[in-house]
Amino acid sequence: MAKNSSFDIVSEVDLQEVDNAINQAIKEIRQRYDLKDSKTELELNKKDKLITMNTKDDYSRKQSIDILQTKLIKRGLSIKALKMEEPEPAAGGRLRQVINLQSGISKDNAKKITKLIKNLKLRVSAQIMDEKIRVQGAKKDDLQAVITAVKDADYDFPTQFVNYQ
Repeated sequence: MAKNSSFDIVSEVDLQEVDNAINQAIKEIRQRYDLKDSKTELELNKKDKLITMNTKDDYSRKQSIDILQTKLIKRGLSIKALKMEEPEPAAGGRLRQVINLQSGISKDNAKKITKLIKNLKLRVSAQIMDEKIRVQGAKKDDLQAVITAVKDADYDFPTQFVNYQ
């Protein structure tokens, strides 16, 4: 009997890489002529998976977000993991922007992925396990087809494929 192969579909963010990207963004913001006076601060809360930005005005906020996103992309992180909240006024006439780092696949999103896998009509099974999806099948070609289909589907959250066995 053939041994089943499997892999997991997850949505994770490497917080150390995010921290490195934030440090690079801060350096660039402090060096840019148009942002020098903004005194922009970026802070990562690893426990709550939040980035907090405090800046002078809306122009500085938009430019700083653009720099941060560029640094994240250069480090191989998906900006789909960033969920921007509405900017809010802070002390001293400044602006505060909170950015949530999305980690884990929600139940609704997991159902979307499993429905996509079932619609492929391949001989694979997909199980939702907490914040990940386990896909099993006898043929590795079927599993490769699932990976390709999930990559091609444009979800609003990042997906990674781990534990390929």
